[in-house]
Amino acid sequence: MNAILEAESTLTDRYQTTIPEPVRRALGLKKRDAIRYVLLPDGQVRIARRPAEGEDPAVSSFLSFLAQDIGNGRAVARANSDLVAHIRQLVAGVEVDLDAPLDPEDE
Repeated sequence: MNAILEAESTLTDRYQTTIPEPVRRALGLKKRDAIRYVLLPDGQVRIARRPAEGEDPAVSSFLSFLAQDIGNGRAVARANSDLVAHIRQLVAGVEVDLDAPLDPEDE
């Protein structure tokens, strides 16, 4: 496995630890955030920020993906005006009601 970040911390006598600052930053963790641990069959543990109640996990995953790319030195660039104009043309006249129930075939 190619690591994009390595950090260490120590357990206290009460089995507590501080999450290292680079990991907190990469995961977008803030004080009082909930953390999710996943133990994999090979003994590795995945740690992730648990989405807040009502938070969209897809958005959280995407933001984590962006944070990793930024952490790897990849630049995030603004969309140029030609691309924005093209997208606007593609969606012109499309109306979306985010509160409308899904069609049973789409669920």
